[in-house]
Amino acid sequence: MIAAKALRLALLAAGTAGGLSGAAYGFLNGQAGHARRVIGPPAAEPLRADGVHLPTGVGPVPRDEVPEDVQPLEMAVLGDSSAAGLGASLPRELPGVRVAQGLAEEVDRPVALTTHAIVGARTQELSAQVDAVLRRPPEAVLIIIGANDVTSKLPVSRCAELLGDQVRRLVEADVKVVVGTCPDLGSIRPIPQPLRSVASRWSLALARAQRRSVEACGGYAVPLADLLSPEFLARPAEYFSPDKFHPSGAGYEAAADILLPVMCIAIGAWQGGPLPPAPTRSETAEARRPTSRVVAHLNRRLHHHRP
Repeated sequence: MIAAKALRLALLAAGTAGGLSGAAYGFLNGQAGHARRVIGPPAAEPLRADGVHLPTGVGPVPRDEVPEDVQPLEMAVLGDSSAAGLGASLPRELPGVRVAQGLAEEVDRPVALTTHAIVGARTQELSAQVDAVLRRPPEAVLIIIGANDVTSKLPVSRCAELLGDQVRRLVEADVKVVVGTCPDLGSIRPIPQPLRSVASRWSLALARAQRRSVEACGGYAVPLADLLSPEFLARPAEYFSPDKFHPSGAGYEAAADILLPVMCIAIGAWQGGPLPPAPTRSETAEARRPTSRVVAHLNRRLHHHRP
């Protein structure tokens, strides 16, 4: 359902941004229908593993099993299906669990994980999750959101502004916020070309706008598309779940590996060496830059063959 809406309404965004002709729009709409049939609806709800995760790797355990003189670090996960871990086959593969367990080991302190992420959530719906978190503010929040924003019919700039508003609310409550920005929808193989290039251009534009907004509001942005797209493109069978749309356990592990150091930096607990600056655009994304020319060529070709 999520993928179907995203693919269908990506066409609206493409038509607005690229000036698609009616024939080109119809052609891409046919491609979106094919991709929806291949991806299909989610087979199940995402797994949950909320609770206290110990530095030994054990967890989740009930809070009453933690010694009274030990105060767990509170961490919450907000966002969409990628934040919730849809596609993971085991609880330990969930991105929130991987980050919580890594954080517990790094700070040598239990981490209490609470997940508020909702499958299908868009940025304009994130405020409800933030409301829930602020009832008892945690020390740290991880947010992954953006892939469903194409269904909101809002401009990229507005989606990023809404995300910044929620990051600001959390930061003002003394919560450390790490945001995994929108993934590259161009890495999803069931989306055929040239629709995949259109989806990629939109998602990368959103990710860049999210990064600027998050950092301006005091949060830490991790450009998932720029850092992970080459891996997902090179090893799709390993990094995608059976639906070929959401990450697999291996895909979430790759994401957690780059989110964890930034989370440690956010709470002042990173013990490793200096991290290199994150790229603003990956080599894989750079190779797809001439998207506008592809769309223009499609318009000309379909116009030439129109009866």
